[in-house]
Amino acid sequence: MAIDPSQILLSGRVAVVTGGGAGIGRGVAAGMAAFGAAVAIWERDPQTCAQAAESIGALGIVTDVRDGAQVDTALQRTNAELGTPTILVNNAGGVFFSPLLETSENGWDALYRANLRHVLLCTQRIARQLVSAGRPGSIISVTSIEGVRAAPGYAAYAAAKAGVINYTKTAALELAPHGIRVNAIAPDITLTEGLAQLSADAAVTGMGNIVPLGRPGHVDEIASAAVFLASDMSAYLTGQTLHIDGGTHAAGGWYHDPQTGDYRLGPSG
Repeated sequence: MAIDPSQILLSGRVAVVTGGGAGIGRGVAAGMAAFGAAVAIWERDPQTCAQAAESIGALGIVTDVRDGAQVDTALQRTNAELGTPTILVNNAGGVFFSPLLETSENGWDALYRANLRHVLLCTQRIARQLVSAGRPGSIISVTSIEGVRAAPGYAAYAAAKAGVINYTKTAALELAPHGIRVNAIAPDITLTEGLAQLSADAAVTGMGNIVPLGRPGHVDEIASAAVFLASDMSAYLTGQTLHIDGGTHAAGGWYHDPQTGDYRLGPSG
């Protein structure tokens, strides 16, 4: 079977992007719309939700995806206004510094709810609907490189992101008989709106020495991977986590020495 360029198109499909009001989520929502999908943004911040929806031409639904009842309501409205979603991007998330010995039970629960609980809630609701209708679909979760490496000061966040990776594998197997593919994207440092404001900072400039490709990623590069995973171009791909990180995961701690440009493992002495 020859590859057809139309396989990358999402025309006639409905895509839900959680946390789509800003950053990677907004970029993914714009990418889905650019390739023909009707997009619903589920975002808890009313202002960014409205702004993103207007600029992209999407349906903005103010939703806290950590709450199952709100997810149900958002899905009902999406069904009514756009149709049955066959693409879901679990992008919502959050992080704060929380050293292991200082992490409270409430802090742990907050990071779990922000980064993992909603992945179950949204995946489950949309997958149930697809299975009932006998329709295939593509579910994509945004995890992080912190899900596959130690993250001092961010143990709860890293544990939740690792949970997303394993959940992706298990959900892929359970949903494969129904034609529903489940994959994940693991970015590293990505130039979102907030990070772009720090672009002149030495710390951001120095990221080029850490990333093998020599620069931070861009939101559109994450969106490109999401469009690929949503489309028929990836029809035989499921249960995978794609590291869209400029090679950081592969580097495993090797970095470019800023003086020599050579690869070095560990601090220079």
